[in-house]
Amino acid sequence: MVIKVFLATSSGSTAIKKKQQDVVGFLEALHVDYTPLDIACNEQNRMWMRQNVPEEKKPTNGIPLPPQIFNDDSYCGDYETFFDAKEDNTVYAFLGLPPPPGSKQAAADEEEGQVSIQMNI
Repeated sequence: MVIKVFLATSSGSTAIKKKQQDVVGFLEALHVDYTPLDIACNEQNRMWMRQNVPEEKKPTNGIPLPPQIFNDDSYCGDYETFFDAKEDNTVYAFLGLPPPPGSKQAAADEEEGQVSIQMNI
């Protein structure tokens, strides 16, 4: 599984730059391997991103802005959904990755599994 983050390295928008830095910085802090793909300098990356963001997730103008996040070819979401997952401590689930042992999410998943086992007894 490869996490792909579509970015615009030469964006003139400070809001987009901050969102991109937030996503990349958080992934690096979690030691999540990802591949940054530039849509500003690479037309193939831009076209692939635009074609693979689901219709219902595209903005009203139809052109999704970076950052956009994928796990291989599966769409994870944009900055807003990433931010929500970060706030809810569900980034690994958002990315479609198993949480690493010892992480808050792994502990929560383990605790949830224990509760469901106890309920089945």
